[in-house]
Amino acid sequence: MRRPSVFLAAALLVGALAVPASAADGDEEFTIKDPRITESSGLAASRLHPGIYWTHNDSDDGAYLYAVDSATGETVATITMTGVGSPRDVEAISIGPGNQIYVGDIGDNLGGTWPHVWIYRLPEPKDLRDQTIRATQYVVKYSDGARDAESLVVHPKTGRVYILDKNEKGGHLYEGPAELSASGTNVFRPVAAVPDLEATDATLSPDGEHLVVRSYFGAIAYDWDGGDIKRKQRLGVPFLGQGESVTYTADGKKLMYGAEGADSPVEPQDAPGAEGTDSPSGNGGSSASDGGAGADGLSGNLKIGAIAAAAALVVLFGLRRLRRRN
Repeated sequence: MRRPSVFLAAALLVGALAVPASAADGDEEFTIKDPRITESSGLAASRLHPGIYWTHNDSDDGAYLYAVDSATGETVATITMTGVGSPRDVEAISIGPGNQIYVGDIGDNLGGTWPHVWIYRLPEPKDLRDQTIRATQYVVKYSDGARDAESLVVHPKTGRVYILDKNEKGGHLYEGPAELSASGTNVFRPVAAVPDLEATDATLSPDGEHLVVRSYFGAIAYDWDGGDIKRKQRLGVPFLGQGESVTYTADGKKLMYGAEGADSPVEPQDAPGAEGTDSPSGNGGSSASDGGAGADGLSGNLKIGAIAAAAALVVLFGLRRLRRRN
């Protein structure tokens, strides 16, 4: 009668150690299935709803935001923003303090000729359902003239908004006022150079200590250092097509990379510095410690399963030998 309990204990041990992270954690790859989302140009991990990612279409799709469940890839809520007029070229989304969503209508397909761009702010809804939410609209200009941009981040502690312009020769990090004004023009000023890549999106870690800027085919990690950013390392990114988006997961352990196109994929990579280990530098593409196969040919989940099975066998044989001695 004891032997079944031994096998049960071993099975439970294997199960406890080998089960992959829950999809509810929002750190597994998924595909955006909504046929309306064909140009996903920004991603933001929800703080209120684990496993939910907010996204939007590029260009003039309309004043819509979509809440996508990473467990299924399905849209679980569509938000229609009012009070913002007709969006022109929506390129970025970020979540700031107080679960406020910031949307960057900051693209300029005319090559940096529009005299101003816009930022919209609205509260993240507590209930995930289709609804209309009134947003606050902010007029934005740059101190050194009009430019194209696709990257907007909001510091998770101060609430200050930053924009990175898009330039194939490298751009700059622009800092907005300490508080945005809905009644006047908000002037953004360059505070740091962001060389060596054409920024298509950026994301700040949940603790506000790290910045990751991505381009179509690569990414660079920085220490935030109060906005006086310090380059840390180049990151390998998965090739997904036209790479347009990146966000930290809500717990800061992963980076989620997305792309434009119908049925667009979103894939995770280890965030630099997560759990004491940095992602390796590289010039693009996945690498062993970016969630792919390691030098021994086993992916992370398979390694866990193998270790768990070995541990279970040790327990099983140890118990059997103990029984024989008794």
